[in-house]
Formats: sequence, C-alpha cells, structure tokens
Amino acid sequence: MEHLGKHALVTGGGSGIGRDIAIALADAGANVTITGRRLDVLQAAAADHPRLHPLQMDVGDESAVRDGIAAAAADRGPVQICIANAGIAEGGTFAKTSLATWRRTMTTNLDGVFLTFQAALESLPDDMTGRMIVVSSIAGVRGLKNAVPYTVSKHAVIGLIRGLSEEYLHKRPVTFNALCPGYVDTDIVQSQLPGLMRKFDVDKAGAAALVARANRSKQLLDVAETTAAMMWLCSDGARSVNGQTIEISGGQV
Repeated sequence: MEHLGKHALVTGGGSGIGRDIAIALADAGANVTITGRRLDVLQAAAADHPRLHPLQMDVGDESAVRDGIAAAAADRGPVQICIANAGIAEGGTFAKTSLATWRRTMTTNLDGVFLTFQAALESLPDDMTGRMIVVSSIAGVRGLKNAVPYTVSKHAVIGLIRGLSEEYLHKRPVTFNALCPGYVDTDIVQSQLPGLMRKFDVDKAGAAALVARANRSKQLLDVAETTAAMMWLCSDGARSVNGQTIEISGGQV
C-alpha cells in the first residue's frame, strides 16, 4: 500500500468526489481525516472504513481550521496529503448577485483553501514530502455563464497553487497542483435533474444530457475518473508534477 502510515486530510470528505478520494486513500493505507460541516454525514461516510476519521469543520472558520487540523495532526501525524475539496456553488446573473453571495463563495472556495493549506503545512516538518492539491473546476480555466463568483473563486485557487509552487520550489519537498473536473455524476448533480426536467419538459436522461453538454465529451464524468487522477497526483510517480492544472472534461477546455 503506497500510502501506508501517511496522514491525509480531505475537506468536504463526507460525500461526492471528496468521499471517493478519501476512501481510495484509505484503501491505499493512509489514515484519512475527512472534514465537513455536517458531522452525521461524516460519521456515515466513515462507518465502514476504519481508516477514515470524521472532523466537523467549517473551512471558512479560521479557528476551526487551525485548531481542527492541529488536533488531527497530533492524533495521526503530519498532514502529508492535503486535498482541499470543500466548495459551494450558487448560480444567478451577475446583476442580481449580492455581496453576501460573493463573500460566502469566496470564504468557502478561496479562503478555505488558503487556511487549509497553511494549517496543513504548519503540521509538516520541513524535510518531509507533501502533496497539496485543490479541487478546482473547469470553471477555473474558463468562464461559466450565471456563475461569476464561482468562476472567480475557482480561477483564484489556481493562482494560489501557482504561487505556492514557486515559493516552495527550492525550499521544501512539497508539490502543489489543481485538479479541474467538469460535470461529475454526483448526488449534487442528480439533485438538480428534477428541476431541469420540469423547466425543459424532458425526462431524466434528457436533463442529464443538458448538464453533460458543458463537458467536451458531452457525457457526465464518473467520480472514479477524478479519483484516479487525484491518486496519481498523490503518488511518487508525480513527484515532479508541480504547479499544474489538470483538466478532466473529455477534451480540451
């Protein structure tokens, strides 16, 4: 098991992409701290996986992040693999986007990554290898209609990755990368289908096809595809991959 004995941390690890990544890391031998705002969801995700450890934590709360990650590191060791996956997406036209929506999006999607990485790095000895990876989005490399705050936040975390990769390049054996999936077949996407079915008078398959149009392949991605790319970025074989943006969308974005 490649990651046996390592401590990994996955924010937003109770469901969807985060949960799948956390399970894969645990299956590879890592002890994985999974974080989120809903403890019951985290506990359910960890119920059948002894290497998954729930930690209730809002990534937008500085004290919760710093104290939570410090406590997790005290229990399970330095965070050698940090997956900043937690995020929110609220749609709407730019003209009707409130400042509260803008700030809420930035607090979770950008500030949360900043705090998570900073706290994880503080747990890590200077000579220990580390992988810091953010789950951005295809919205991080192109604009999405009616999603300006989300688009800006996902562009911003890619800038954070690029800046950190340069800052730490000759100082510490830590890499920083971004994964940019398109629309993935998760519970969140499935929950949107009934509304699309009503709005466009289509069946479930038709609604899924409407969402999938945003992917170059015109198909929803499987969660396993994102997880496989993440596991490669965490591996020893990707030790020279640094400051990169990996797109998973079925074609060039």
